[in-house]
Order: sequence, then structure tokens, then C-alpha cells
Amino acid sequence: MNSPRPDLDPEFLAPVAELPSMPPLGPEVIEFVRRLPQPPIETHLRDRAVRRREVSVPAADGTPIPLSVLSPAGRATGAPCVYWIHGGGMMWGDRFSNIDIPLEWLDRFGAVVVTVDYRLAPEATGTTLVDDCYHGLRWVAGNAAALGIDPGRVVVAGASAGGGLAAGVTLMARDLGGPAVAAQLLSCPMLDHRNDTTSSRQYTGPDGVWTREMNEFGWRSVLGDRTGEEVSPYVSPALAGDLSGLPATYIDAGTAEVFRDEDVAYATRIWAAGGRAELHMWAGGFHGFAALFPHVRVSAAARRAQADWLARVLDPRPGHRD
Repeated sequence: MNSPRPDLDPEFLAPVAELPSMPPLGPEVIEFVRRLPQPPIETHLRDRAVRRREVSVPAADGTPIPLSVLSPAGRATGAPCVYWIHGGGMMWGDRFSNIDIPLEWLDRFGAVVVTVDYRLAPEATGTTLVDDCYHGLRWVAGNAAALGIDPGRVVVAGASAGGGLAAGVTLMARDLGGPAVAAQLLSCPMLDHRNDTTSSRQYTGPDGVWTREMNEFGWRSVLGDRTGEEVSPYVSPALAGDLSGLPATYIDAGTAEVFRDEDVAYATRIWAAGGRAELHMWAGGFHGFAALFPHVRVSAAARRAQADWLARVLDPRPGHRD
């Protein structure tokens, strides 16, 4: 029997009821989801003055990792950079998934958006996914001048699984001596493979955008039989024993989702370590609500709050207005 759950925001009731149900995850379902069409990147770029560059960066084992660099046309130097890591349970999605979100920041801040195609589970396991993302970030830092990027204003950002990988990449950058990360934006991040919080138990069962059972399957796809100390904190960032020395951090989630409590715990531990973290819990929000239904009022407020925080961390001068 499910635990009582926080209610959805009333504006979500009708659109959520129309979402197709997800069958139990398995190899066939993963392949089906991977084949689902999504708007081509050209759709998002059509009315924007953006230069697009495609590059390939070698991973630790030499595998080429695709990156897309999207730069505001006409801006030559000193731009902030958003290094975007997509979601998809670590099993699907690509570097253009939810690209509308960082493109809003390109529009507002003149940011260069770099988005990475890391390898996916279950074909890739262990630290492979986060290592791929880290190598992409190293390439960005090493080519900052050529890309017109201010190396002191690089933000690592991601949603869902991408938020968890963004947290892992930021930990790696701290522990391995760089590259410099000015801030991390973690939207409804997937942070803890243990899946043992109150919110994870509330959102069990067949209904839901992302349930406890889906979460267990996703983590098992990444970790295989790894348990205990075999699980790297770069993969499951909630395991990190020390959260000091992290850059400015933004974390958000809905109150009606699996990741709510692990995300609150991560922010709380950053504060306990003396760090700077901003936490937003959106009442009635389900997992991925702001990406799926951006025009609902709470979604618009959540996206506006992310952008307003970025404005403060990218240019912290008192009284400055972008």
C-alpha cells in the first residue's frame, strides 16, 4: 500500500492524466523510448542568432564523445558558459534533450551552451557516464579562449539523471584539481542509488512519470551488481563524505516526486559543510514538471527562479541588472 502523497498542483491534473503510461522498464522499453521522435535541434535554433559547432572529444578509453557548442552570434569573447548534461534515467536521451532550457539562458545571458552526449546504460556502466561528462568539461576549459568563454564563469547544469551527473562532475572537478566550476545547477537531480527515502517510498506503483521501481531499474542498469564501497560517489553523489569546497549550488525539485528528499538532504549537507546552496521545493510539482509543461504557472515560476539565480551567480555585482 502506498504512503500518503502530496497533492499535485491542480493545473497539472488534466495534462498529467493525458500522459501515456510507461510499461515496466526492460530492454525493449528502453529501445522504444530511445526511438521516440523529438523536435530536431534546428527547430530550436530557427529563430535564434546562434552559431553551431559539432566536435568530438576522446573519453578516457578513447571513445569519441560528441559535443555541440551553441554560441550567440556576434559575441566574440568573455561569455559565460553553461555545460548542459541531459536527463533520461541514464538510459536514454541525447545532448539535445530539453535543450530549450539552456537556450533560454543563451538568450538572456549571452551564454555559450555546450551539451554532451555521454554513453548510456546499460551498455555503459559504472563511472563511464560521469567520466564522459567530465572529459567534455575538460575540453571546454582547455578551449575556453577559442570558444569565447570566460573560464571563470562556467556553470555545470543538468536535469534529472543529468542533474546527478552534473553533481558528480562537479565533485570530480573539485577533487581532481579542476577545471574551475563557477556554479552547479541541479534540477530534480538523481543523486542517491539507495532509493530509501520517504519520497521514494511514496512514489511507488505503476503510475507516475518516474517511480521508485523505475528508479531502481535505472540505478541497476548503471551499477550492475556493484554495492557498498564499489559504488563511486561520482556516480551516486549522495555517497560523497565531504561536500565542502563546492561552488555555488542551485537545487530544485517538486514536492510530489521520488527525488524530493534526497535533493533536500544534499542541499542540507552542503550547508552543514559551510557551502552556498539555494534550494527550491515546488509544491505540487511532479518529476520533470517544468520541462514537460513549461507554461503552467508553477513551471514558469520554477524556470524563472533558475534564471534569476543564474543572473546573480554570473554577475554578482551589487545593483547590477542583466
